[in-house]
Amino acid sequence: MEKEHTIRIFNVESSDDICELPFVGNLQAGFISPAADYLGDSIDLNKLIIKNKDYTFIGRIDGTSMVDAFLKDQDFVVIDRSLEVRDSDMVVVSVNGEFTIKYVSIDKDKKIWLVPANQDFHKVEVTPDCDFRIWGVVTYSITKHRR
Repeated sequence: MEKEHTIRIFNVESSDDICELPFVGNLQAGFISPAADYLGDSIDLNKLIIKNKDYTFIGRIDGTSMVDAFLKDQDFVVIDRSLEVRDSDMVVVSVNGEFTIKYVSIDKDKKIWLVPANQDFHKVEVTPDCDFRIWGVVTYSITKHRR
């Protein structure tokens, strides 16, 4: 069995700097677009990704329990603590003092399960004897494709 999946949490730095990058438009994942040479407006990544700066954090993935959700070891996730958790959300939770990232599943009996995205791991029921807290909802992931 692989190492359990943990996550390290970082604050989003307060900054008035704007991170704008040129926007090339929609990229076709099928047939090649005839507008491939077009550069459009800029996109401010702060406005796109961060909806509530005071409740937004960055986490770095450490482990492989979410690889089938396309989260690899050392990828980053954006976590929003202001969002209400819904069934099937990807969440960062604290279990017995350690952070981890999983899908949350609430069954018909109102039992809460932490569900990995890797068949080598098992889902875990959150029982009353666990020190369990949902820390935030994952809203974006950042993957480095060229290592």
